[in-house]
Amino acid sequence: MKPNSTPLVSIVALNYNSTTVTCEFLESTRLLSYRNFETIIVDNGSKEDPTAQLEAGNYPNLKIILSKENLGFTGGNNLGMKQAKGDFIFIVNNDTEVTPDLIERLLEPFAGDPFIGVVCPKIRFWYHPNVIQYAGFRPMNLLTGRTGAVGNREEDNGQYDTPGVTNCAHGAAMMVKREVIEKVGMFAEKFFLYYEESDWSARIIRAGYKIYYNGAGLIFHKESVSIGKESPLKVYYHTRNRILYMRRNTNRLQLTVFLLFFSFFTFPKSVLRFTLKGQFAYLKSFFRGIFWNMTTSSYSQV
Repeated sequence: MKPNSTPLVSIVALNYNSTTVTCEFLESTRLLSYRNFETIIVDNGSKEDPTAQLEAGNYPNLKIILSKENLGFTGGNNLGMKQAKGDFIFIVNNDTEVTPDLIERLLEPFAGDPFIGVVCPKIRFWYHPNVIQYAGFRPMNLLTGRTGAVGNREEDNGQYDTPGVTNCAHGAAMMVKREVIEKVGMFAEKFFLYYEESDWSARIIRAGYKIYYNGAGLIFHKESVSIGKESPLKVYYHTRNRILYMRRNTNRLQLTVFLLFFSFFTFPKSVLRFTLKGQFAYLKSFFRGIFWNMTTSSYSQV
């Protein structure tokens, strides 16, 4: 960006029963060297109203939106984006902490290429500050319906500092040009959580835009470096949305191949694993995720 080019950036983050963590994120934004931003916190139906605690911090240009229900990652962020005034919208997890020059680093690539629609920074783990979580995404495997982050769990020795086009944005930190939202739309709310950024990235790329990774930008994420513990809820949404993503983003042949793989490999393997471990709640969630796709259209937003 040019030195005198300071477009308004809208920072959008969700809060769900984690107001103290959200305040820690907001405290980190005080150190941002880029000052032309507003911050929108969407409370996603928390048990207690966080307004008083958030306002007590006296954070500049803060807007709080209260949702009576949990709209998920998709609906909550969409609600925030609808209220955003910025030329760029920075969707970011509340369990992150920013670095001082992050906004400048995320804005830089947009000035050099009008086809760049989204820019993501390097993400490292907060509790292991030199270990990478994200340095871009590998292509989606159309056989398995899965992908993985470049550099995940690797020590950062500068091996992923080179910026460039990547296959998918990371929902924990993604700067989106308003033009993209106006032309492509927002998150598909039916995903609720998991696979939503993969679906949005695929739609953005099909619209002719690029997803860009700039390793010069850095953010720290308080997610654990270990693989997250499974739960019936996670099994349900991972199963449901893995199939949903493939239904929405592949052609007929690709979808057929995936469904054959899922039917003859993923299905028996998962049923056997959950049964042998006595995880019948997980097994029920797995079946529910499959059945949902048999009864629900894949293309509407909600």
